[in-house]
Amino acid sequence: LSSINGVIRPGIVHRIDKDTSGLLMIAKNDKAHINLSEQIKNHEVEKTYIALVRGIVKENEATIDMPIGRSIKDRKKMSVNQNGKNAITNFKVIDRFLEENCTLLEIKIETGRTHQIRVHLSKIGYPIIGDEVYSNGKNEWGIHGQCLHAKSLKFKHPINNKEMYIEAELPEYFQEIIKKCKQ
Repeated sequence: LSSINGVIRPGIVHRIDKDTSGLLMIAKNDKAHINLSEQIKNHEVEKTYIALVRGIVKENEATIDMPIGRSIKDRKKMSVNQNGKNAITNFKVIDRFLEENCTLLEIKIETGRTHQIRVHLSKIGYPIIGDEVYSNGKNEWGIHGQCLHAKSLKFKHPINNKEMYIEAELPEYFQEIIKKCKQ
């Protein structure tokens, strides 16, 4: 694997939060790592996520454009704050579950800030189900992990420049919650 990130995270180009499921991007060698990192830096990689949030989102689609930085109240957390870096999250509603008071979203991020999706959605009043950090510790479904899934990555192959699209299936616990919401 690429040695760019050292021995702790060898080859890791794109990673996800600890309790988020789905795709990571890992480079086999330094040349691929540099190319993929440039694509991410230039916003050429399309990252799509699926999230189940608490509350009924009214808009069918929207953009959240709020800067994110380290929280001044809790150094382990991130928050929306004016001293943060630019962060843009786009979402559209896949389904609304009125009885269960939750909404299934497809999310595309233009930037890749730490905890970006979780912070943005929580800030506008729709925390991710199972997110113990940004939803005031509420976990009404009693799940381990959170209902945030890195569903797909679209990018150019770092060696042959061929367009790549990779998708990961939702984990079983996430599928089960959606199934219960639909009943």
